[in-house]
Amino acid sequence: MNQIVPGYGKPQIWWLAARPKTLPAAATPVIIAGALALADGVFHLPSFLAALLGGLLIQIGTNYANDLFDFKKSVDTHERLGPLRVTQAGLVTVSEMRTATVIVFALAFCVGIYLVMRGGLPIVIIGITSILCGVLYTAGPYPLGYVGLGELFVLIFFGFVPVIGTYYAMALKINGQVLLAGLAPGLLSIGILVVNNLRDLNTDRASGKRTLAVRFGKRFAQTEYIVVVAAATLYPLLHYLIFRKHPFTMLASVTLLLSIPLCKTVLTVDDGNVLNHTLAGTGRLLLLFGLCFSVGLLL
Repeated sequence: MNQIVPGYGKPQIWWLAARPKTLPAAATPVIIAGALALADGVFHLPSFLAALLGGLLIQIGTNYANDLFDFKKSVDTHERLGPLRVTQAGLVTVSEMRTATVIVFALAFCVGIYLVMRGGLPIVIIGITSILCGVLYTAGPYPLGYVGLGELFVLIFFGFVPVIGTYYAMALKINGQVLLAGLAPGLLSIGILVVNNLRDLNTDRASGKRTLAVRFGKRFAQTEYIVVVAAATLYPLLHYLIFRKHPFTMLASVTLLLSIPLCKTVLTVDDGNVLNHTLAGTGRLLLLFGLCFSVGLLL
């Protein structure tokens, strides 16, 4: 059960609601795109920084929207095992969370104006679609996260889209490496989602939230985690076999060894607090993988 800790200040509350342990999902694909651009000699710092800030704002806005709409749909209750949701806990009102969500997405839109001025229509499509899907993940009559489409959403918008969009904003063109490089961060971001869904399996089932974990069961979700983490950490081998470039990226596959304790926990532990740490650990694994892969691109 969530415990409301006395003495929270407003900045702490909003930072908590931003779910900082999930933010590597927004930052890592942008970092990889930046490394690809550096390796290709087309890096553009203002575009990179704008894409990084915009991605983080969209992620935070999505987390605020989740906090709001999960509460309104009675998914977040006192029985929830995950990190504190501030709307459900009464630390902010529904009106305050709605306003904060709008403000954060508006800031992301403003950052996107610069990228649109540089990249044109493709950036418009990417930006609007990202914000819209960030809201529709938990809002509307058929929320993506409630009908089993969460994994597809994460793979697209925390994998392929940010890598391709960031690289395009810098280079104004794309290539085969860029098209495929979003696969690994997208898969590891799915890993974060799977741990979240495993932890919330019982409360999601009770509230009618039909995640893949609810639809196909605990064993499916555990297997899903192992598969996406292994596939992601082994991706550098595939990347080299396809493109025959940047062999040092294969060093990033060492992160497969670091994932073993996380996989063991997912297979053997049901405790919500432990799974919270596993979720954070998967976020760190994602960031470490992205940094190692990016360094390999530059060697």
